[in-house]
Amino acid sequence: MDNIRFPIGPFEAINKPTDEDRAHMIDQIPEITKSLRNIVKDLTPEQLNIPYRQDGWTIKQIIHHLADNDMNAYLRFKRALTEEEPMGSSYREDLWAELCDYKDVPIENSLVLLETLHSRFLTLLKGLKPDDYRRTLRTQVLGAISLDGALQRFIWHNRHHISQIESLTKTKFILMKGVE
Repeated sequence: MDNIRFPIGPFEAINKPTDEDRAHMIDQIPEITKSLRNIVKDLTPEQLNIPYRQDGWTIKQIIHHLADNDMNAYLRFKRALTEEEPMGSSYREDLWAELCDYKDVPIENSLVLLETLHSRFLTLLKGLKPDDYRRTLRTQVLGAISLDGALQRFIWHNRHHISQIESLTKTKFILMKGVE
């Protein structure tokens, strides 16, 4: 079950990322939406509503979750850059995934949102100085976290969910479910 839930494994931080490590992470951001679009381009509405695992979210819910999560990450970054160790807000992602927008809004809305948001986030990240990544924010779960750590978690989180969707679409299960 853990291989299905965490197909790329658990998050592992780079303790002291270099400028090159950071640049490599930032360079992955434009690929996030491209990868999502490529994976889902041929899926039917029925296939988008298949959970990636038993009792897991559907592909549609994952895509809407990524948009919500990345908006929150962007706002946390901005607050950490403009406030002294702000408390990053948390949210009940499990309950958000049950709201009507996750069910009724087409995934295209969240894909466009991700493209636009990532464009702004890239501009922000590329304008930061190395010392800016040492700034911190606090979360209820992680405590104090640097922006270096937050960037790593941002990339891992997107890769994690993209891998869940890829794992499902590579199985015969989704193809069979789509024709039922």
